[in-house]
Amino acid sequence: MFVDEVHNVRLKAGNGGNGCLSFRREKFIPKGGPNGGDGGNGGDVILVGDENINDLSVYRFTPHAKAENGKHGMGSEMHGKNGKHCFLKVPIGTVIIDSNTKNFVTEVVQHGQETILLKGGMGGKGNVNFKSSTNQAPRHTTSGTPGEEGIFDFILKTIADVGLIGFPNAGKSTLIGVLTDATPKVANYPFTTLHVQIGVMADESSDGKIIIADIPGLIEGAHENRGLGIRFLKHIERCSSLLFLIDMAGTDDRSPVNDYTILLEELKCYAMDLLDKKYMVVANKMDVGSAQENVKIFKQIHKVDVVEISCATGSGIDNLKNLLFQSRGAKIL
Repeated sequence: MFVDEVHNVRLKAGNGGNGCLSFRREKFIPKGGPNGGDGGNGGDVILVGDENINDLSVYRFTPHAKAENGKHGMGSEMHGKNGKHCFLKVPIGTVIIDSNTKNFVTEVVQHGQETILLKGGMGGKGNVNFKSSTNQAPRHTTSGTPGEEGIFDFILKTIADVGLIGFPNAGKSTLIGVLTDATPKVANYPFTTLHVQIGVMADESSDGKIIIADIPGLIEGAHENRGLGIRFLKHIERCSSLLFLIDMAGTDDRSPVNDYTILLEELKCYAMDLLDKKYMVVANKMDVGSAQENVKIFKQIHKVDVVEISCATGSGIDNLKNLLFQSRGAKIL
């Protein structure tokens, strides 16, 4: 299951170790003086962006993590060991929200990016730090400070280079299965896909790759949370480009012209800037008799060029792959 949101993840940074109260005691060295070392710092909780991770499922099953506490200081001015940091790998595009206040905390946008989410506590001072000409045998130390802690929501918004958009039964699941290594569920009923499907399309000649996301079918009123609604519309925000898949066969008595109009309107109503993304329009089911006439009408009304394919027969698939690699979703007009 693709997990795009995890709520109430409990995290805690390590506590700082306490400073040590100790005096040097060796034969023939009376009044050796203080030698209590400082405590170690607690470990931080650090987010790490990882392009090899596609979702947040690991945090659904282990919704808590803690960095290591710093060790206490010791005699002979020995500094306590610092606590180990807790590194949490997250997909690119993960947004962190405070669960209590619902305020934005931070965001991970690059592979390898390290962001300190919670800071570990500082180690306490040993009594060697308080020695002075007027206080040569200090018995004062300080305790380590507690590490920061919090409860967070992890929300994944960036998922792919290309977001695959279309009405239910337009053939999106079939297309992503043809283009990539994904194995989505395919069936002849609406909302077969209930979770975002991720696939990687590889170019063997250049070792390049394009990550494609099958966004579950949108319907009219999706921006008002109808159908699968806003939960999946938000994924489109962070797709680098969009691929509109239009059913030119008019399955279920649908109109390809109206479908495209509605899809554009839903994106506009949800977030106007979605229409500024690079996009490509792909006409599917061109093997069906009525498709040729429908695509002519579609071009006349919407004034756009389309890439014609048939997932059923494989016609046009190689051309579509080449265009995606050449243009990386460039606007085709």
